[in-house]
Amino acid sequence: MLGGISIWQLLIVLGIIILIFGTKKLRNVGSDLGGAVKGFKQAVNEDDEKNKPQAKVTHEEQQPNTYDVQAEQKSADKVEEREERK
Repeated sequence: MLGGISIWQLLIVLGIIILIFGTKKLRNVGSDLGGAVKGFKQAVNEDDEKNKPQAKVTHEEQQPNTYDVQAEQKSADKVEEREERK
């Protein structure tokens, strides 16, 4: 018993609801309810992601070190010169 209501009483009420609304309408209500719950969960997850603290990016991470870029360019130029000599 659930708070004074037996299983048989719940089954009778469910049967009456099915007779009144039909299974098609009840299926649509169920799918609409499931879609609403899914949308709510997505909204909560998006809100949590927005509220997470962002990692601070240092100036060095934003721009590559010009020395490294120049060194890479020089080594690439040397490789090209070697290939041209061959």
